[in-house]
Amino acid sequence: MYPFLRLTQNIISSATAYHKSKKSGTVAGLTDTTEYRFTANVNDIDNFFEMNNGRILTLFDLGRNDFAIRTGLGKKLVQKRWGLVVAGSTIQYRKRVRLFDKVLMKTRVCAIDDKWFYMEQTMWVGGKCTCHALLRTAVTNFMTGKPIPTAQVLSSLGYDGVSLPPDEWVQVWIDADKQRPFPH
Repeated sequence: MYPFLRLTQNIISSATAYHKSKKSGTVAGLTDTTEYRFTANVNDIDNFFEMNNGRILTLFDLGRNDFAIRTGLGKKLVQKRWGLVVAGSTIQYRKRVRLFDKVLMKTRVCAIDDKWFYMEQTMWVGGKCTCHALLRTAVTNFMTGKPIPTAQVLSSLGYDGVSLPPDEWVQVWIDADKQRPFPH
């Protein structure tokens, strides 16, 4: 089941942090890395006593939600009736996350093109990276589901003319994903 209680806590804590940072003039920028902390709980653990891979992807949703709120994008989403969508992802797992582990999640935009925001997310336990994800995401019109051009989203946030080309490893993934056939 989707962690709605944790989502509610995430929204409240992220919004509180955003308002505090706005007062102090330290709002997270679009190119900053945000950090979200949580503890692995019983609902996250599978029959092998580790965090389930599906749950990890779901918790990454909360990290992107936190990022959106802390950068001011969350406010624009509500004002303009926009939504967020994931259109592709790849993930590597390196270390198990166990029950009651204290987890630090890091989220950042690592590249932008005319249609997509590429997000990089990691989870850390005890100073070691447990998993690393790359996601192709977009801001969409909530009613139609159609993607909003990144230039329009950036402009609404005051980032006109921002360019964030992909690092080589991100570009390789983008190119490889274009070659992938989609079933018809």
